[in-house]
Amino acid sequence: MAGVTLKTVAKAVGVSPSTVSNAYNKPDQLSVALRERILATAHELGYAGPDAAARALRSGKAGAVGVLFTDKLAYAFSDPYAVGFLAGLAEVAEEFATSLLLMPLSSTDITGGSNAVQQAAIDAAAIFCVPGGHPALEILDNRGIPAVSTDRGDHPSLSWVAIDELEAAAQLGEHLARLGHKEVVVLVDNAQAAGGRPVELTLDEVGYTDCELRIRGLQKSMPDARLRIVSGGHNAIASGRRSAEYVLDSQDRPTAIVGLSDVQALGALEAMKVRGLTPGRDLTLAGFDDIPAAEAVGLTTVRQPIKDKGRAVGRILLDPATTERQLLLPTQLIVRSSSGPAPKR
Repeated sequence: MAGVTLKTVAKAVGVSPSTVSNAYNKPDQLSVALRERILATAHELGYAGPDAAARALRSGKAGAVGVLFTDKLAYAFSDPYAVGFLAGLAEVAEEFATSLLLMPLSSTDITGGSNAVQQAAIDAAAIFCVPGGHPALEILDNRGIPAVSTDRGDHPSLSWVAIDELEAAAQLGEHLARLGHKEVVVLVDNAQAAGGRPVELTLDEVGYTDCELRIRGLQKSMPDARLRIVSGGHNAIASGRRSAEYVLDSQDRPTAIVGLSDVQALGALEAMKVRGLTPGRDLTLAGFDDIPAAEAVGLTTVRQPIKDKGRAVGRILLDPATTERQLLLPTQLIVRSSSGPAPKR
């Protein structure tokens, strides 16, 4: 029925408009019988409930946290690290009756992604794997939207939940150095190689703060080693496989491959198996994150508390009782069978 409003329902039931509003927004303030009578009458009249957009406008709250990341939307559902992080964040969001709005920022359409952030109806933002300097970050700041990053910031006013990327990678580098590795290839996530041939990068071309710090950590702990940086595209098993194929089929084969994520390392493992190479014997393979699949294949890696990171971001954004705005989480080097002494040449 056209023109049916909250006041129409209130008149039909014989109650005040605020009572009808409570039936939808504060059901605990009404008896079960009265609420059922109001909802039944609304259904008969064709009234679907208060307009969500109007309610958000009146309250000044959208009831949603935006999750910003620079990859395709499918990444949030397929990447084990992203899935774990979002699971932790979702636990806290559910506790505070808040929705999550996934906001993939294209690495090619910067303007489109920035416009989406400008127009998004969100109360806060979780900045997940977004390069420093991306225009979307400035837009959040200009809009006054509270944000928490998974990258460690230097400014005291920034909110973040992170790990000590440099020291975590340095622990892995020390392990490799003790094993005698001096020819190391590092596999990274980078848009330059997306969908095409793997590329070799300089440190300045890596783009992501966490990856840069991990590489610096390896350099710090392996001063006598030669590190090459290779990318086969976005963070995916296929990218790691392409990068490893490029490296393993070259005349300049390393003694160790380090994926800056376990996903990259698992892709490299596929390429090694095809070539009959055994991790830890013919070539050392290591990763980062310690996703569930890492243990199953015996991957040496750096463990970080992925789900706890998501929970902590959610607490800072939504829980008024959380006063800590910067949180450094612990990491642990996990040594498994995929790492071994550098083979003699």
